[in-house]
Amino acid sequence: MHPALAVIFLTLFSGGGFGLMALTAIVNDFQIDGGLSPMQTMVAVLLSILFVTIGMLSSTAHLANPKNAWRAFTRWRTSWLAREGVFAVLYYPFAMLYLVWVFFTGGAADVTGLLLANVAGVIGLITIFCQGMIYACLRTIRQWNTPLVPANFYAMGLAIGATVLAALRIATGGPAQTLVGMAVALLAAAAVLKGIYYFWIARPNGPTIRTATGFNRSTVRLLDQGHTFGTFLTQEFGHTIPAAKANTIKLLMYIFAFVVPIWAIALALSLGLGSLAWLAVVSVFFGIGVERWLFFVEAQHVVNLYHGRQQC
Repeated sequence: MHPALAVIFLTLFSGGGFGLMALTAIVNDFQIDGGLSPMQTMVAVLLSILFVTIGMLSSTAHLANPKNAWRAFTRWRTSWLAREGVFAVLYYPFAMLYLVWVFFTGGAADVTGLLLANVAGVIGLITIFCQGMIYACLRTIRQWNTPLVPANFYAMGLAIGATVLAALRIATGGPAQTLVGMAVALLAAAAVLKGIYYFWIARPNGPTIRTATGFNRSTVRLLDQGHTFGTFLTQEFGHTIPAAKANTIKLLMYIFAFVVPIWAIALALSLGLGSLAWLAVVSVFFGIGVERWLFFVEAQHVVNLYHGRQQC
């Protein structure tokens, strides 16, 4: 598939923003490491809203006519894309109300504040699920048609959110041992889950030119491609990458998305360096951005069978 930067930014930033909001609510719910101070809570919620807004605005760049973006909300009964849009918009009032409540009352962990925070967090998690199901429901793309896709979206979003939250706590002061441990655990879990996904898509499976034409007991050979020149189908669905190059990029992705953030956030805790903690945040965003690029590049639509590319 063609890796559109607009969609990469959408899934990367909005997933991280929703994950950050959910973890902010959990930390204040259970007073992890003493809970977040009102100032830390407001900064975390502001960053969450900023990340989600960056993702939502970038998604409009993927539209041929951005002023018609409102139409994406009209098919919520049948479309995961519409459901994502509805829940993403529904997230804003609760997150903003929580931010205003904390600002005026200082009640980051009182009943009303936590109610607003938890509703915003749950809506954010639902939005991540809808986002993952946009791709997981497509039977025409084998690499996406698996429950591992929404699971990975959850893992990545929560890993980003936990890294940002731990970095914020280290940079602004206060005990952060549990928050750092949570970030390390979520980053490690995301790394393992992504490895399982890569193992799954590497298995020889999926449609072939024989199954596509219905001649399962015969040897089928493509004599001519569907088109002699480039078309929308070949440009959008025919983008690919050599396996050796993909493996090299995956190794670099693992280093930036998981190894460097875990090392930086743990070292920042022991040394008390906020700058090192924010390095972990930059690294995890860059690494998971590369992961999201690979997610699109490695996806092969079944239409490629009719253009001379035999799928495995």
